[in-house]
Amino acid sequence: MYRFKRVVVKIGSNVLTQADGTLDLKRIEAIVTDIAKMHKAGIEIILVSSGAVASGRSELKIEKKLDSVSSRQLFSAVGQAKLINHYYDLFQKHGLHCGQVLTTKESFATRRHYLTQKDCISVMLENGVIPIVNENDTISVTELMFTDNDELSGLLATMMHAEALIILSNIDGIYNGNPSDPASEVIREITPEGNFTKYIQTGKSSFGRGGMLTKYNIARKVSGEGIYVIIANGKRDGILSHLIEKNCTIPHTTFMANQKKASGVKKWIAHSESFAKGYVVLNEGATQALITKASSVLLVGITEVGGEFAKGDIVKILNSEKEELGVGIAQYDSDKARENIGKKGQRAFIHYDYLYLD
Repeated sequence: MYRFKRVVVKIGSNVLTQADGTLDLKRIEAIVTDIAKMHKAGIEIILVSSGAVASGRSELKIEKKLDSVSSRQLFSAVGQAKLINHYYDLFQKHGLHCGQVLTTKESFATRRHYLTQKDCISVMLENGVIPIVNENDTISVTELMFTDNDELSGLLATMMHAEALIILSNIDGIYNGNPSDPASEVIREITPEGNFTKYIQTGKSSFGRGGMLTKYNIARKVSGEGIYVIIANGKRDGILSHLIEKNCTIPHTTFMANQKKASGVKKWIAHSESFAKGYVVLNEGATQALITKASSVLLVGITEVGGEFAKGDIVKILNSEKEELGVGIAQYDSDKARENIGKKGQRAFIHYDYLYLD
């Protein structure tokens, strides 16, 4: 009946809130009922839920003006407690337990922290607990924030080896025109080779930080790593259980999974570009070898080392025009790399197993 066994579900703020910014409790209850149905059918679900800031904003009436960081911290601190309490009570009605996981972008920056999070969520799933994940907005500041929960959900889907990522928005998917135009239709399927950026609307959501362009870019990257990504309308009743059926007729957009799946380490590296501590520039010969043969990055082919990084840090790989080719895990610190730049006979600066090409 159902085609997936482990699914990450991301619910956007516009799904969980009403037009006035307050929580839509009936919608939350309907989604929980749908998740409970899937859970009882043996599907493992990891829920990424927005709505904390919107929830707190509707709860508090602030007299003095706050800066954007302070207001986000305040609203999320109050709103997250309110939101998780609603989820807890609603799942209890179905005889299910949920648990809260608050994370930050920094928690994905090192392999050790990455695996610690994975172990935490894994033990919750093994014991029948539904993880509810959100960014910890109380301690995240601008430069350390996720783009939005779409980015977070993509990281979780790859980290937890999910078969599918479902992103619920307030429209049916990606359209081949303006969604408000009656002549526009939902694009039902996007292959790894397809490019539909010309159809993407660039506006952002009313209560969240993201927009359809962010969703599209995340979906392309995640599907490229062997995970199906579905964008659908979370305002439709029973949408989740319908989407994971083999012959779903409800309008939605599916990004088809690349059948060549990457290893767990490569998946982590693929999403670690924003954590890069430095970069290396390759000469023309090394660039061609990397692109055509997918080889390791050798010191003999490096012409420049930028930034300060330690062994094991993520670094960007650039061509001579300073265009990004990919990212990888450095096997030397920046000082050692500079000492050996251009030398033959040294071990690889980035081994192919720890390399991700764009």
